[in-house]
Amino acid sequence: MRKTTRLALAFVALAGAVGTTAYAENNASEKMREGTMMRLDKAMSDHNGSISFDQFSEAMNARLKKLVADNGGKLTVAQLADALEKARFEQMAKRIIARYDTKGDGTLTSDDITSREKKVFAVLDKNNDGKIEKSELPKDGRFGHHRLGGDDGNDDSMQ
Repeated sequence: MRKTTRLALAFVALAGAVGTTAYAENNASEKMREGTMMRLDKAMSDHNGSISFDQFSEAMNARLKKLVADNGGKLTVAQLADALEKARFEQMAKRIIARYDTKGDGTLTSDDITSREKKVFAVLDKNNDGKIEKSELPKDGRFGHHRLGGDDGNDDSMQ
């Protein structure tokens, strides 16, 4: 396994350990649809409210066509899987960094991780006794219903 893949997997494991990453397939599909609509809206606004097939095709598949071109005009399953995996892990890594990065410098430190853990612990320790008891854990076993109030203006719910 490549070093970058191992590093990405380590970030995933770290995030999963504190309940910050969970992928729901319908959520991913919804994000894909939103991304598609955003690309179409941008293409239409760039072309006075309507687009031709060529403009539509460019808006929809520019990245995929670039991958094909970058791989000699053909794309194998393995090449596409590698590209998708890399893009997915890069996106996950960006979200993790954004959640943990207390200094806003785009890097992750041990202090950032400890700070995030303290926030998560404080949310779970409902009676503020310095311990998390089973009765304080979310009933459905998910952390997604807690809000941590991030400084970046984004909804910083634990997902």
